[in-house]
Amino acid sequence: MRSPPTMAKTSTKDLTVEQQAKLTSGGGYWVTAAEGGAPSILLSDGPNGLRKQEGAADAFGISQSDPATCFPPAVGLAQTWNPDLAGKIAGAYGEEARAAQVAVVLGPGINIKRSLLGGRNFEFFSEDPLLTAHLATPWVNGVQAKKVGASLKHFAANNQETDRMRISSDVDERTLQEIYLRAFRHVVKNAQPWTVMCSYNRINGVHTFADRWLLTDVLRADWGFQGLVVSDWGAIADRLAAITAGTDLTMPFPGKEDDAELVAAVKTGKVDPEALATSAQRVLDLVEKAGEPDKNATFDKDAHHAIAREAAAQALVLLRNDAPAGGNPLLPLDPAADLLVIGELAKTPRYQGGGSSHVFPTQVDNPLDAITARVSGKVTFEVGYSTEKEDKKAADAAVAAAKKAGTVLLVIGLGDSQESEGFDRKNIDLPADQVDLAKRVLEANPNTVVMTCHGGVVDLTVIEAPALLDAALLGQAVGTAMADVLFGDVDASGRLAETVPLRLQDSPAYTNFPGELSHVTYGEGLFVGYRWYDARDMAVAFPFGHGLSYTTFEYSDLKVSESSGGIEVSLSVTNTGDRDGLDVVQAYVSVNDSAVTRPVRELKGFAKVAVAKGATVPVTITIDRDDLAYWDIRHHQYLVEGGTYTVAVGASSRDLRLTGTVDVTADQAPRLPITLDTSVEEALADPAGAKVFGPLIDKLTAKMGGGDSGKSIGANLTDMLGPTPIGRASKLSDGAISTEQIQQMIDQANAAAK
Repeated sequence: MRSPPTMAKTSTKDLTVEQQAKLTSGGGYWVTAAEGGAPSILLSDGPNGLRKQEGAADAFGISQSDPATCFPPAVGLAQTWNPDLAGKIAGAYGEEARAAQVAVVLGPGINIKRSLLGGRNFEFFSEDPLLTAHLATPWVNGVQAKKVGASLKHFAANNQETDRMRISSDVDERTLQEIYLRAFRHVVKNAQPWTVMCSYNRINGVHTFADRWLLTDVLRADWGFQGLVVSDWGAIADRLAAITAGTDLTMPFPGKEDDAELVAAVKTGKVDPEALATSAQRVLDLVEKAGEPDKNATFDKDAHHAIAREAAAQALVLLRNDAPAGGNPLLPLDPAADLLVIGELAKTPRYQGGGSSHVFPTQVDNPLDAITARVSGKVTFEVGYSTEKEDKKAADAAVAAAKKAGTVLLVIGLGDSQESEGFDRKNIDLPADQVDLAKRVLEANPNTVVMTCHGGVVDLTVIEAPALLDAALLGQAVGTAMADVLFGDVDASGRLAETVPLRLQDSPAYTNFPGELSHVTYGEGLFVGYRWYDARDMAVAFPFGHGLSYTTFEYSDLKVSESSGGIEVSLSVTNTGDRDGLDVVQAYVSVNDSAVTRPVRELKGFAKVAVAKGATVPVTITIDRDDLAYWDIRHHQYLVEGGTYTVAVGASSRDLRLTGTVDVTADQAPRLPITLDTSVEEALADPAGAKVFGPLIDKLTAKMGGGDSGKSIGANLTDMLGPTPIGRASKLSDGAISTEQIQQMIDQANAAAK
């Protein structure tokens, strides 16, 4: 364990401006600067495993790094829907970081998967902010429990690789808060990461590193963040603006000239000296929190591999498990039967993404070897295809072998060159030669299980296999985890963390991605992922949250009630099958007759539960009141709307089995003062406004309507006047009242309301 530093606590009061400037710039590619008695500390990349580079350093995963456990990337971890497991992985990751004398690990990445084409989607959890937040929070807590800091990234609205250092994410206020900032807010409030990493992009025209509203007003003042803001590597284009906005540490190393410019700006008053001193103090605080490296720290490599295997098995999603004509479901496989395995990815697995997150693993479990070890019958193998080029000869040989086989396992997917950090995908297609192979194999042998390996969503409508498994990217235990699930040693318990549409053109961001001229419009607004498909009642290939088990579950006895903390949901889950299993119970919420635009329903809670065969277990899901709130653009804050809420519980966003309603008490919203721009309708809805303006509106409508308020012309003039700003009433009064008199009435109403 890291021990407290032996040095005396350093304060920026003891440092010169030059020393403060040096502290706020990197001392090397992966280290902070040693200055003013404070030692440097080491940071390391790799959110799904440690990527510590001893020799040549880079931010792109090119140079060799020390061996470390490669846990499932976020795309795989998210499919476990298991916060406890996320925390367990993070604790192991923290142990490895401590043993490597790393003070801060650069993760987790919690950006929302806005587009299916995002090149780094494999690094992020989900299209849904709640699922993201509930996995990222235990991840941060798990790492930091080992006295190693986390770096929550990439803050914020960093949702594409195209033009990533200049692109402006142009997004409305409510969408930004509810979709793209909400997970960050939850993690900051519930885990207090040591650092937050600002992103490359701009938001509504302002670079995040220079956005004081984002980094100071929102992150610190509104959310209470206590840590340090570090730049993404190479993100800072203007050091002075960065310090002023609240970016404390510029990485990797801006250089002496950059430091000199900052010092000069402070001395001339161009940059507030207090801003630099504050950032330098945050660096000192981070160094003190890290303490001295523990050179005796070690970790259990085998134990960590076992954790990686557990997580990988829970990440596998059983999408379909139908029975071929006249038979039984193909899965789980019979280990005593012969099996033909087809696919280069079964022998040379792809288990992580490319780029800065790339980890050099301590070992890799080969799927073919793991399957062979598990089967007592005969296992044969055909490569079938190459991920780099079309191989017709290999495909023909695989089809010929399939015709003779009893059961076939076909493993297909994307290669490293087809998705990675640095570029966005052009489509969601599986390689054409692999799709053709799959069709030919299925025609040759209907008893074929197909497994797909990929970091981003792929088109699955072209694979009409009776049994279909989504393996995402599973980390270094990929092979043994696949065998565990294929043969039923572990229940299939993964659930999709993003929707699989019927086609790319159906997806929310299709017409607004990746933008042009360094701007991208978030035109879908709140309707990201399943919110979009549900709002349009649109069919999908596989819905958000979908995943089958080797057993079956029945839900009953739903009860929902309001509590001071939100909504309490309780129900019973019965395992009605013939084997033990794991189920993910999902709770979706909608607001009846809401005053604001809302998605049809939103995930607000979930629980992963183990249920023995024949058993019934009680399940309780607490929906946090904070998660019920919407962002009010008038008050610029979260508010819980009062009214009747519907809670639907089920096994996916489209498999909703029980429904209950509960009345929720509204937050008391601050009163908005009446102004000349307040509408008549809004003024009359305000108690003080109604008292002052009610008689005036009655007189106006009577005068305009010839004494009957418009009834003789088939209209309600009060309703017609409703959208009119109250200040314009003078223009409609034919001189009966002036704007000055209306302002006096406004002042009277506002004074009465205080």
